[in-house]
Amino acid sequence: MPDLTTPTFTDLPDPKPTGSATAHHVTYGKLMIPQQQILTYSSDEWERFIEEWADSQKSSYKRVARFSGPDDMGIDVAGFTDEKEIYGVWDNFQCKHYKDPLGPSKAALEVGKILYHSYQDHFAIPRKSYFIAPKDCSIALKKLLGDPIQLKKYVFNNWDNICAEKITSTAKVELVDDFKDYAEKFDYSIFTSKSTLEIIGEHRKTAWFAVRFGGGLPERPKVIPPPDEVQISESRYVEQLFEAYSDHKKASLKQASDLSAWQELTDHYNRQRELFFNAEALRNFARDKVPPGTFDELQNEIFHGVIDIEAGFHADALIRLNAVTFAAANLPLTSNPLISAVTIQDKKGVCHQLANVNRLIWKKP
Repeated sequence: MPDLTTPTFTDLPDPKPTGSATAHHVTYGKLMIPQQQILTYSSDEWERFIEEWADSQKSSYKRVARFSGPDDMGIDVAGFTDEKEIYGVWDNFQCKHYKDPLGPSKAALEVGKILYHSYQDHFAIPRKSYFIAPKDCSIALKKLLGDPIQLKKYVFNNWDNICAEKITSTAKVELVDDFKDYAEKFDYSIFTSKSTLEIIGEHRKTAWFAVRFGGGLPERPKVIPPPDEVQISESRYVEQLFEAYSDHKKASLKQASDLSAWQELTDHYNRQRELFFNAEALRNFARDKVPPGTFDELQNEIFHGVIDIEAGFHADALIRLNAVTFAAANLPLTSNPLISAVTIQDKKGVCHQLANVNRLIWKKP
């Protein structure tokens, strides 16, 4: 019979691999999916996330605004469909940060605020009033939101201990008389919720998604070739191109037809316009996929990478232009969020964008 006072041990088995390991895993660890990341947010980070998410709603409303009054009145973010704003047709988003799933008692207070303040004509009854929380709504609250009669019953039964003294900081709000009649007739089906999966899906449409959650940038759309006619938006860099050609050939060259005697210049001119439109396509891509200012930072990085070359001595303006775009093509960009989407054509094209606003000059006085 074994001695029960003597512990026995079994060797641990070797850990089993959970999948292919990559250099990315070694540097950054495994990527947390957005739903997991949200669960780690502080109240401040949750607030920033909601501000980013609100940007995705702007296409659905005339205006999306955050409430900033002394009492929140049950409103965090509002989406207005017309110029009447809070007195017109609008949707309410209650986006509080809670460490646990949002339960009936906290939601009942927010329902009470909407009841009271709409009764007081502080705003029109919202078309919909959404509850949004990092850990979503509890099962109990989801059941109430799915049954307006039961939601109303819960609010009425718990009014005194949940709502009465917390709706405003200036007075106790009792559920009596005309206000009670108003609350009795109120349409409680306006109260609903958005899950974190829905919020993340809508956040995905914003310029902040890739920076916040990782996973890389989406594939860029195919670049549209430049139109035959020079556009007003590209007039200055094109003017600078002809100044460079004129300086190189010691002749007055002002338009594409003037280059017909030199096939290499015609080809060069066509390539530079393609490069410019590549960079413009990147600018448009950046507008929707990364935070504002990201493309400007990329331009600045390229500018500082080539400005000393642009400012140096060159035999003529075309040689200067080619030296600058060659240097740009070989710049080792380091930290900009757009790096994975940037091509050699883009880097050269940015030089023409800079020339388009006279930050780079090919023909020096």
